[in-house]
Amino acid sequence: MDQKNKLLDQSRAPIYEALQTFRQMRVVPFDVPGHKHGRGNPELTAFLGEQCVGIDVNSMKPLDNLCHPISVIREAEELAAEAFGAAHAFLMVGGTTSSVQSMVLSTCKRGDKIILPRNVHRSVINALVLCGAVPVYVNPEVDSRLGISLGMKREKVAQAIAENPDAVAVLVNNPTYYGICSDLRAIVKMAHDAGMYCLADEAHGTHFYFGEGMPVSAMEAGADITAVSMHKSGGSLTQSSLLLTGPRVSAGHVRQIINLTQTTSGSYLLMSSLDISRKNLAMRGKTVFSRVTEMANYAREEINAIGGYYAFGEELIDGNAIFDFDPTKLSVHTRDIGLAGIEVYDILRDEYDIQIEFGDIGNILAYLSMGDRPQELERLVSALAEIRRRYQRDSSGLLSQEYIDPDVVKSPQEAFYAETKSLPLRESAGYICSEFVMCYPPGIPILAPGERITHEILDYIEYAKAKGCSMTGPEDPDILRLNVLA
Repeated sequence: MDQKNKLLDQSRAPIYEALQTFRQMRVVPFDVPGHKHGRGNPELTAFLGEQCVGIDVNSMKPLDNLCHPISVIREAEELAAEAFGAAHAFLMVGGTTSSVQSMVLSTCKRGDKIILPRNVHRSVINALVLCGAVPVYVNPEVDSRLGISLGMKREKVAQAIAENPDAVAVLVNNPTYYGICSDLRAIVKMAHDAGMYCLADEAHGTHFYFGEGMPVSAMEAGADITAVSMHKSGGSLTQSSLLLTGPRVSAGHVRQIINLTQTTSGSYLLMSSLDISRKNLAMRGKTVFSRVTEMANYAREEINAIGGYYAFGEELIDGNAIFDFDPTKLSVHTRDIGLAGIEVYDILRDEYDIQIEFGDIGNILAYLSMGDRPQELERLVSALAEIRRRYQRDSSGLLSQEYIDPDVVKSPQEAFYAETKSLPLRESAGYICSEFVMCYPPGIPILAPGERITHEILDYIEYAKAKGCSMTGPEDPDILRLNVLA
C-alpha cells in the first residue's frame, strides 16, 4: 500500500495507533504532565484508570504537535477531511466554541461586517468581541405556536447582502438547536456571488455528513468554513471538535488563527477520541444514524399520541425559513399542558432520573444519538405521559416567545470594553448592555454587548429565572444587576 492510499484508509486511526505504540515503549518521562503516567496522582489514576492517564502525554516527535502537525496528527486531519468532504480538517481541543471563534477570526477583522442570524451561540458574538467585527443581523422567523426562532429566509439574506455589499461573510446555523435548517445551498450561492465567505455553525449537525435522508451538510453545500461538534452527535469526548475548510480558504492562514487562541498543550485524550470517532463514523455512520432516525420518529409518534405535547418534525418544513429539519432531533413543545419546558426538564431529572439536553420557556430537547437504546426512549415516553397526568394545568399566563428582536446600538467589542456602571435589573431599561445574558443551554444570548435593554427583555429574564432556567453571562451571578454603558 503506497503512502497516499495508507493515509486515506478510513479504517485507520493514526493518533490512536501511535499512542498504542508509545504505551508499549515504556518511555521514562522527564517531561510534563507532572503526574508521570498517573504514578504521581494515584487517586486520579484510580478514578480514570491507568489506560487513560497513561496516554495523557505531552507532544513529542513520535506523537506529532497539534500546533504544527507533520506526521500522525496530520494524517488524522487528512482522514477527517476526506471523511467529511472538506479540503482541510483541523482537530480542535477547545470545544466547538474554539472552532466557531477560529472560523469567524479567520474571515473577519476590526470594522468588517458579518451577516448572521441573531439566534447564534454566544461563541459567535464572543468572536466579534475579540476581533471587532460588526454584526448585521438577519432576524430569524419565529413560529408563534412553538415560540421558537427558525432559520433565515432567502429573501432576507438577499436583502442583507444587497444593503451591506461590503460585508465579508454570511454565517448560518446548520441546524439550530431545535433541528431547523435554512436553505444553505442558496445562501452559499448568494454569498459567493457577492464575493463573501459563507460560514456554518454545525455544532449540532455532525451526523449530516454520514446519515441518509439528512439535511445537506455545509461542505456538500459549498460553504467555506464550518465548525463541527464531534462530541455531540459524533461520539468523541466532550470538548473535542473539528474545523473544516473548503477550497477557497487558505488552510495555512486558518492554522495561524487557531494557534492564536488554542492551547499549545493539546490533549491526546481528546485528539485520539476525534481520531477513533471519525473512523467509527466513516465505517458505521450510515447504519448508526439510520437507527437513530428510526428511534426519533417512533418517539415523536408515541409522544404526540399522549396528547398535550407536540413533538415536532418534518411536517414543519415550508421550503424557506424551515427549509429542512434534522430528523434525529426530538424537540417537544410542552406549553399546552401548562408547563414550561424547563419545568418538565426539572421534573424528568428530579423525579424520573432522566436527564435531557435542555428545557426552555416552551420546549424540551431530548438529544438522540448513537448511544441511545429503544428501552430508554420508552422510559422517556412513559415519564412524559405520567407528568401530563400528574401536573397538567391551565396554560394561560405562560410566556410563549423564545426570541426577541434585538436593538443593536454598538458593536459587541465597543460595548464590551466601554466604561460601564452596574444597575439594578429593573433600572437598566433603556440602557445599552455591556455583557451577555442567556439561558444555558442552549447558550443563545437574550442580551449581548451593544444591545439596548427593553422592558420586554427584562420581563423575559425575570420569567426565565422564576421558572428555573440556568442563567449565565452577567458579572453578577444572581443576575439582580446588569452592567450597562455609563
